[in-house]
Amino acid sequence: MPYVSKEKRTKFEHFVASMEGVTMDGPGDLNYLLTMLTHRFLNQKPESYETYNDVIGALESAKLELYRRHVASFSNEKIRENGDV
Repeated sequence: MPYVSKEKRTKFEHFVASMEGVTMDGPGDLNYLLTMLTHRFLNQKPESYETYNDVIGALESAKLELYRRHVASFSNEKIRENGDV
Protein backbone atom coordinates (compact mmCIF):
# COMPACT_ATOMS: atom_id res chain seq x y z
CA MET A 1 0.00 0.00 0.00
CA PRO A 2 1.38 3.39 -0.88
CA TYR A 3 1.50 5.18 2.42
CA VAL A 4 0.77 8.75 1.35
CA SER A 5 0.06 11.60 3.76
CA LYS A 6 -3.59 12.31 4.56
CA GLU A 7 -3.31 15.75 2.94
CA LYS A 8 -2.12 14.27 -0.34
CA ARG A 9 -4.69 11.46 -0.21
CA THR A 10 -7.48 14.03 -0.08
CA LYS A 11 -6.37 15.45 -3.44
CA PHE A 12 -6.36 12.02 -5.04
CA GLU A 13 -9.67 10.99 -3.45
CA HIS A 14 -11.35 13.90 -5.26
CA PHE A 15 -10.03 12.52 -8.54
CA VAL A 16 -11.22 9.00 -7.76
CA ALA A 17 -14.62 10.31 -6.63
CA SER A 18 -14.99 12.17 -9.94
CA MET A 19 -15.09 8.75 -11.65
CA GLU A 20 -18.28 7.81 -9.79
CA GLY A 21 -20.67 6.35 -12.33
CA VAL A 22 -17.92 5.56 -14.85
CA THR A 23 -18.06 1.90 -15.75
CA MET A 24 -14.96 0.08 -16.88
CA ASP A 25 -16.21 -2.68 -19.16
CA GLY A 26 -13.07 -4.76 -19.24
CA PRO A 27 -9.34 -4.97 -18.64
CA GLY A 28 -8.66 -2.73 -21.66
CA ASP A 29 -10.42 0.14 -19.91
CA LEU A 30 -8.34 -0.36 -16.77
CA ASN A 31 -5.17 -0.65 -18.84
CA TYR A 32 -6.02 2.60 -20.65
CA LEU A 33 -6.59 4.45 -17.39
CA LEU A 34 -3.37 3.14 -15.85
CA THR A 35 -1.48 4.05 -19.03
CA MET A 36 -2.86 7.60 -19.04
CA LEU A 37 -1.93 8.07 -15.37
CA THR A 38 1.54 6.71 -16.12
CA HIS A 39 1.94 9.11 -19.04
CA ARG A 40 0.88 12.01 -16.84
CA PHE A 41 3.53 11.06 -14.27
CA LEU A 42 6.18 10.66 -16.97
CA ASN A 43 5.34 14.08 -18.45
CA GLN A 44 6.01 15.69 -15.06
CA LYS A 45 9.46 14.12 -14.64
CA PRO A 46 12.70 14.26 -16.60
CA GLU A 47 13.21 11.34 -18.97
CA SER A 48 15.67 9.03 -17.30
CA TYR A 49 16.19 5.41 -16.38
CA GLU A 50 15.34 6.35 -12.79
CA THR A 51 11.96 7.78 -13.80
CA TYR A 52 11.07 4.70 -15.85
CA ASN A 53 12.26 2.51 -12.99
CA ASP A 54 10.05 4.48 -10.57
CA VAL A 55 6.98 3.87 -12.76
CA ILE A 56 7.69 0.17 -13.19
CA GLY A 57 8.33 -0.15 -9.44
CA ALA A 58 5.05 1.58 -8.59
CA LEU A 59 3.09 -0.64 -10.98
CA GLU A 60 4.79 -3.77 -9.69
CA SER A 61 4.17 -2.76 -6.08
CA ALA A 62 0.50 -2.06 -6.83
CA LYS A 63 0.25 -5.54 -8.39
CA LEU A 64 1.84 -7.15 -5.36
CA GLU A 65 -0.40 -5.18 -2.98
CA LEU A 66 -3.49 -6.34 -4.86
CA TYR A 67 -2.29 -9.91 -4.56
CA ARG A 68 -1.42 -9.57 -0.86
CA ARG A 69 -4.69 -7.93 0.14
CA HIS A 70 -7.20 -9.65 -2.13
CA VAL A 71 -6.00 -12.59 -4.21
CA ALA A 72 -4.27 -14.47 -1.38
CA SER A 73 -7.30 -14.28 0.93
CA PHE A 74 -9.64 -15.24 -1.95
CA SER A 75 -7.43 -18.22 -2.77
CA ASN A 76 -7.28 -19.28 0.89
CA GLU A 77 -11.08 -19.14 1.09
CA LYS A 78 -11.36 -21.36 -2.00
CA ILE A 79 -8.91 -23.83 -0.44
CA ARG A 80 -11.14 -23.99 2.66
CA GLU A 81 -14.21 -24.52 0.47
CA ASN A 82 -12.80 -27.01 -2.01
CA GLY A 83 -9.73 -28.50 -0.37
CA ASP A 84 -6.08 -28.01 -1.18
CA VAL A 85 -4.33 -29.51 -4.20
